[in-house]
Amino acid sequence: MARRTRAEMEETRLLLLQTARKVFCEQGYAEASMDDLTAQAGLTRGALYHHFGDKKGLLSAVVAQIDAEMDARLQAISDIIDDPWLAFSMRCHTYLEMALEPEIQRIIMRDSRAVLSDKLTELPTHCVTSMSNMIDKLIENKILIKTDSKMLALFIYGSLEATALWIANSLDGKTQLKQAKSTLDTLLNTLRK
Repeated sequence: MARRTRAEMEETRLLLLQTARKVFCEQGYAEASMDDLTAQAGLTRGALYHHFGDKKGLLSAVVAQIDAEMDARLQAISDIIDDPWLAFSMRCHTYLEMALEPEIQRIIMRDSRAVLSDKLTELPTHCVTSMSNMIDKLIENKILIKTDSKMLALFIYGSLEATALWIANSLDGKTQLKQAKSTLDTLLNTLRK
């Protein structure tokens, strides 16, 4: 039997991730059958185990992929908006809006928290560091009051995360989002000079 090339292995891995995202979003993690998932991908369970170890490992990889995409979307806001205050505010608003997207809502806000809770106790250092750096620039530009930027980033990130969870698990997410965005603006505006 010929050895598979790295490109073929990566193609298999990406196919499993793509299929898992669709299945986890539509059925949820608990209801997703690995036999059905691998069949939809045209692969074997062995391929899944080889690349991800088990179903939980596959979910972890899907979450990492979606998280990276969310980060890229937020960074794109900073890249295209020159006004640092508007970019910061828009990033916060966009994070809350993402809580209504079906894939993020189901996989990130619900299933990953139930299944990967042991991995979620770590501080999201990348997010907090990125936010802290933005806050530093806002303070330097005399847009925000002078304060400990890392601590403020922790408070804002924690508030955004808790509010996004509330929106994602709400029966009327659109109404909750509207209320949350209004409150977010009030909160952020109290920090301005």
